[in-house]
Amino acid sequence: MINKNMIPITDINDSRLDPYMRLTENQLARINEPAPGVFVAESTKVIARALEAGYEAVSFLTCESSLEDDEMQSLTASVIAGAHDTVFYTASDEIIKSMRGFEMTGGVMCIMKRKSMPDAAELCRDMKRIAILEDVENPTNVGAIFRSAAAFDIEAVLLTRDCADPLYRRSTRVSMGNVFNIPWTYIDNVSDMRTRNFRIAAMALREDNVYVDDARLRKEEKLAIVMGNENNGLREETLAESDYIVKIPMSHGVDSLNVAAASAVAFWEICHHA
Repeated sequence: MINKNMIPITDINDSRLDPYMRLTENQLARINEPAPGVFVAESTKVIARALEAGYEAVSFLTCESSLEDDEMQSLTASVIAGAHDTVFYTASDEIIKSMRGFEMTGGVMCIMKRKSMPDAAELCRDMKRIAILEDVENPTNVGAIFRSAAAFDIEAVLLTRDCADPLYRRSTRVSMGNVFNIPWTYIDNVSDMRTRNFRIAAMALREDNVYVDDARLRKEEKLAIVMGNENNGLREETLAESDYIVKIPMSHGVDSLNVAAASAVAFWEICHHA
């Protein structure tokens, strides 16, 4: 597929590659301060879901060997039809491998504009089931939690400021683009949602646990399920302010699950498996 929107790049030092290889994700996020910055989305599926959710493409970088791929052609055609000035940079497989160190996932990356973050209270005003991530630092876990949230009827995800960014490349890829399907924003403290009449269910190991299949959890009108840091768990103040401390029963002496795996079990049992 060749058209006027395709611009070949033949030099690894071309400055047009900077957003894709020489700027960090934090730098991209702040590139337009005080306005929202940009992020990198990767693979045709993830990019398509972002576009469907209203994110605007700035430019694309495609691997020449992927240009004839059916999904790539469909994506290219739809983008060009909707935004005639969108640029598709193309590069050889050799250049792509030298800038990434491995094959580009899906043969395409896209620089996309971030959106302004909504107010948490306004976002969740009419919602019944939300998830809160407190200091979840691993982008892979954040992406996996969003994927579970989309699958099991979570209406929104709120994150404290020390969480990994849901729009990091790895987060969006692991989520299979579901970070664009679930509304999300940031909060300062878990207790902020108590003022919006949410009861707090904290996932943690304590003597005063209730099990995740406790019927009281499913009967709550408005419930926030809180997942904590991979190593340290939830903050003590969060546990102190929670209405429920929730545990997943396990066998063979296993006392805990990875936070992403735990989120899938909790979301299924509390929100979906009613």
